[in-house]
Amino acid sequence: MKLKALFLTVGLIFAAQGFAEAHGTVPDTNGNHHQKMHDDWHAKMLEREQLLMSWVDQYTPEKKAEWEKVLEEKKQLRGQWMSPKNAEKRERWKKGRMAKMQELKKQLEQGKITKEEFIKEMHGTKGMAHWKSFQSLQVAVENKDSKQAKAILNQLLAHYKAHNAKMKEKLAE
Repeated sequence: MKLKALFLTVGLIFAAQGFAEAHGTVPDTNGNHHQKMHDDWHAKMLEREQLLMSWVDQYTPEKKAEWEKVLEEKKQLRGQWMSPKNAEKRERWKKGRMAKMQELKKQLEQGKITKEEFIKEMHGTKGMAHWKSFQSLQVAVENKDSKQAKAILNQLLAHYKAHNAKMKEKLAE
């Protein structure tokens, strides 16, 4: 048994060393990893928003003020949702989502639903539509297809408005 534990420990040491060499850093064991991921996510979202607004300037400049208003409202709503004041609502929402996921997982295991149905039920209409639209927008911009870029920007604007309306509903509950 001691030999097994020794091999496991040595294996972990080599794995950590390999990770450090591959990534040029030592794994974070101080709990800062989550904060770094959070900061990276925020930076990526800011970068994406700036890119989006540059495309708005280029393809739908007449809607720039509307976009600015919607994006600012989105930030404010997210701030309200994430505030300590709404911690209880977030926890209730999270518990409801987890319960739904467990029920769907059970149905999937029992063969009552397919994997595709499981994913659709979990993600609903939101899913990846927003990200797919963003990717399609990137392709349209790269191809200099202004008609397509304009259409996708209008779809995304509608998506953001709908998202904000859902956030307002969650906050009002």
